[in-house]
Amino acid sequence: MTEKYAVVVIGGGAAGLSAALVLGRARHRTLVVDAGEPRNAPAAHMQGYLTRDGMPPAEFLALGREEIARYGVELVRDRVVEVRRGADLTEVQGKDLTEVQRKAFTEAQGEDPTAAPGEGFTVVLAGGRTVQARRLVVATGLKDELPAVAGVAERFGRDVLHCPFCHGWEVRDQPFGVLASSPASVHQALMVSQWSKDVRFFLHTVAEEELSDEDLRRLAAAGVEVVPGEVAGLVVEDDRLTGIRLADGTEHARSMLFLAPRAVPQTGLLEGLGAELHDTPFGAYPVVDATGLTTVPGVWAAGNAIGFAEQVVHAASGGYRAASAIVGDLLMTDLDAAAQV
Repeated sequence: MTEKYAVVVIGGGAAGLSAALVLGRARHRTLVVDAGEPRNAPAAHMQGYLTRDGMPPAEFLALGREEIARYGVELVRDRVVEVRRGADLTEVQGKDLTEVQRKAFTEAQGEDPTAAPGEGFTVVLAGGRTVQARRLVVATGLKDELPAVAGVAERFGRDVLHCPFCHGWEVRDQPFGVLASSPASVHQALMVSQWSKDVRFFLHTVAEEELSDEDLRRLAAAGVEVVPGEVAGLVVEDDRLTGIRLADGTEHARSMLFLAPRAVPQTGLLEGLGAELHDTPFGAYPVVDATGLTTVPGVWAAGNAIGFAEQVVHAASGGYRAASAIVGDLLMTDLDAAAQV
């Protein structure tokens, strides 16, 4: 028989582990499926999480995995490749089962095998395992697609950064560069000026005429120097960034480069279930309520699966909210079912 869980959590980052912790403590049989590809893996440390400020992300996740194990939560290193609504009835549907067989199947699966698929989901893993869950938490996050500039990918998370709230204090007062990807990158150039007064805004593929008068006034007021011309690559010496090289050969001494990766939301599973998405400047994300419930009954989402700017502390909070809502949802569902017997 296919294994049955109360909840399957897809994704083992801060959001997924936080949800699993709450679910385990609420005595629900929970499975976490983790592909092992956290968004913040390139970073040496994470910041702004009270009591965990400066902790390496890998250490944070390792502690989280230890905590959920205390409550019987199972974690498997695998990838979910498909999710279907309803139980997987292919092995029994259409068969004339005896009452004994029906009872045994119902106890194992939580479903009447001759009924139409109802509550629950079938979850297929890349490793070949298939499990069932009454509820889902999708915490699959997003991927950062970096600009195609030589050297950027190799130094991302070290001296090529994207978030001043994550790294600004550690690199404060150094010479910053900001790589434009669109006129909206003006916002990033202005924000990083909070941490350094030596900021140069490299327009790269953005024409200066694309900046508004208000943009230019604010950049000037912040003391940010605008540098036109395409960026060809980074200057690296002794394994550290020392400058930005333009296509015309000129170099600008900089020790930090901020940029905005293109966010690629990992929404394939949600789309397959028919979840409604809404467009943002950073990609399309699922429509959710205050608890993370999507437009698909029984499916919650949390962390970067619901938005680009979800920091670790936000992701953990979102996982907690989703799990607590699921605990209440399952309880009321079961009580209502019992009352009708």
